[in-house]
Amino acid sequence: MRLIRSFEELALEWVRSGLVVGGTHPYIGQEAVAVGVCAALDPADQLTSTHRGHGHVLAKGADPGRLLAELLGRVGGLNGGRGGSMHAADFSLGILGANGIVGAGAPIAVGAAWAARRRGEPTVVASFFGDGALNQGVLLESLNLASIWRAPVVFVCENNGYATTLPAASAVGGSACGRAAAFGIPAETVDGMDVEAVRAAAERAVLRARSGGGPSFLECLTYRFEAHHTMERRFRLAYRTAEEVASWRERDPLATALPEAAAIDREVSELLSSAAEFALSSAEPDPATALDHLYASGLRPRSGAAL
Repeated sequence: MRLIRSFEELALEWVRSGLVVGGTHPYIGQEAVAVGVCAALDPADQLTSTHRGHGHVLAKGADPGRLLAELLGRVGGLNGGRGGSMHAADFSLGILGANGIVGAGAPIAVGAAWAARRRGEPTVVASFFGDGALNQGVLLESLNLASIWRAPVVFVCENNGYATTLPAASAVGGSACGRAAAFGIPAETVDGMDVEAVRAAAERAVLRARSGGGPSFLECLTYRFEAHHTMERRFRLAYRTAEEVASWRERDPLATALPEAAAIDREVSELLSSAAEFALSSAEPDPATALDHLYASGLRPRSGAAL
């Protein structure tokens, strides 16, 4: 959790200084969810992530230096600088990709889980999404297919209370767990600020999935301490009171789980220092390669082709 928090704080510094272009969606405050769920996964298990995905990617084992380089758009990034903040992936670690489209990771997770089952592999796939995805049709379709196929998927709803600036209570009829229950999927609500509570719930869900019991749904009640996106600071949006933010900060998952973490802080500081050095020294991409990797087949678009 300390690595994720410090990584995000460094990313914020780089956004403000102009090193990172376009901004990021900070994960600060929600670290217990990513760490708790990923602690329950095996190395061969997989996950799909969201636009707020740095925490998931790091918790699954991604190299922080390569992720920083990805934010900078450098060749040394996880995806050669082509994925950026919202599309980081590392298939070798089971990270099937963050996704800038709300709810779009769910069908990828179901497909990956179904494919692994067809191959006879004991793989479990965790699919992270926020409360803002609860009304997306693709999520409901994914829940339905996962239930019918008994796919080994753990659906993880990170309910931080807001879909950008819209309170969940104003946008979600019924409940998050009720949506899963409608498809016959076991669901439970967990304190997403308690890493051990998240881990325990995730372990139950992973065991069920791996043993052939089918999908599960976890609603993790959490809170983002920072803005929805770094650009929000420019607009000074006032949809949360200072008192609300302060009350959630009192439940900071790091303060609860790591009350005495001086040694961990030093280790993380050294790790991020090396990571930053790697990222900043990584080469800029060659403009001549801008059209590479647009097609899986290897085809290249024709220069000046009519649209």
